[in-house]
Amino acid sequence: MTISSSMSAGLAGLTSNAARLAGISDNIANSGTHGYRRVETQFSSMVLSSSAAGSYAAGGVRNTTHRLIDQSGPMINTQNSTDLAVNGRGFLPVTTVTAVGSGAGTLPLMLTGTGSFRPDAEGVLRTASGLVLLGWPADANGNVGAFPRDAMGGLEPIRVQAGAFTGNPTNLVSMAVNLPATATRPEASGEPYALSMEYFSNLGTPETINIVFEPTLDPATSTNTWTMRFTNPRNADAVIGEYTVNFNAASTNGGTLSNVTRTAAGLGGNYDPATGRFALDIGDQVIEVEVGMPGTSTGLTQLASSFVPVSITKNGSATGNLVSVNVDENGFVRSINDQGFSRVIYQIPLINVPNQNGLRSLDSQTYQISQASGPFFLWNAGDGPTGGIVGFALQESAADVAAELTQLIRTQRAYSSNAKVIQTVDEMLQETTNIKR
Repeated sequence: MTISSSMSAGLAGLTSNAARLAGISDNIANSGTHGYRRVETQFSSMVLSSSAAGSYAAGGVRNTTHRLIDQSGPMINTQNSTDLAVNGRGFLPVTTVTAVGSGAGTLPLMLTGTGSFRPDAEGVLRTASGLVLLGWPADANGNVGAFPRDAMGGLEPIRVQAGAFTGNPTNLVSMAVNLPATATRPEASGEPYALSMEYFSNLGTPETINIVFEPTLDPATSTNTWTMRFTNPRNADAVIGEYTVNFNAASTNGGTLSNVTRTAAGLGGNYDPATGRFALDIGDQVIEVEVGMPGTSTGLTQLASSFVPVSITKNGSATGNLVSVNVDENGFVRSINDQGFSRVIYQIPLINVPNQNGLRSLDSQTYQISQASGPFFLWNAGDGPTGGIVGFALQESAADVAAELTQLIRTQRAYSSNAKVIQTVDEMLQETTNIKR
């Protein structure tokens, strides 16, 4: 009956507007929630076919409510280096502190667009709501290995312990030394020249390597050739590297390196002319020594009559206390100690899915992979479609209070109008029953 369908349509209108009101209420309530993605309720009409000519039955309306996960809010600056926000369509990988505490082998993977992460008593970076930040660990040299991109394998809770002792062993030393050109002439005395090179060990202690430059003499001509020998005082001055160094004597590049080769003893790594480096194995660590590329005036030179150690620079530092961490736009988590040394300890990948709005919504602005979202893929932050990571920042709520209040007024009027339809139908049915009297 047409009049009965009118009441059903009015009831459907009340139900649908009540659902829209619930979404608006959530949006307004979370207008100050960092990383909140707003809920939207859409209506679609229902049409009922009628068998009788000229008659019409009201079908009413149905509603669908979904979260607009692909619409993020603007970013704001903060004072915490581990307040993180994604400036693209990617998501940070997180899990629950409960799962981490239980020692479960496989942690549940969750996604979030922003979070204020701080270390807890065990150094685990987590939010106040219990979300733990995940990342790939780096080795002692700050290198992140190859991990699967379509699985959680390798992701682990990021731990930083403020105040902990950290070491930074030396793995590169650059030398710029001028050797006297007169020392390889036939009349020269053959006196060697000595030099010490400091480095930091794996235990954070300063150590030295002794270097001797011994000229090669020929009674008939200038050789422009030297033997460069490295010895380790920690091991009774054992030779750890020995090289024959030749210099150019031509007018265009005189005094520059010609070639560097290992001696017959075969100690030390091979010299690479493309980088100007070779490696020394000290036993518990390997140090690359940069002496310059052939034909260049940096590194070793042979000019004039003076032995001049121009500069010796090294990386690494003595043992220090970890004082802070920061995250760059590529997701590398760096620890910083009180010596000013910075080292990569983790890399945070960003998660991308084909259909963001198909993700399953959970508490605390987190989401989970679903069949509707499609499979996930882990990208390096700053590469691909995910965007980068911004430290000292948080995403604001995507809900606009002014727009939500406008929708609230429209919803209230629509609800009242549908209630009026039901009231009118009730009065008409009452009139119908009164016909009998």
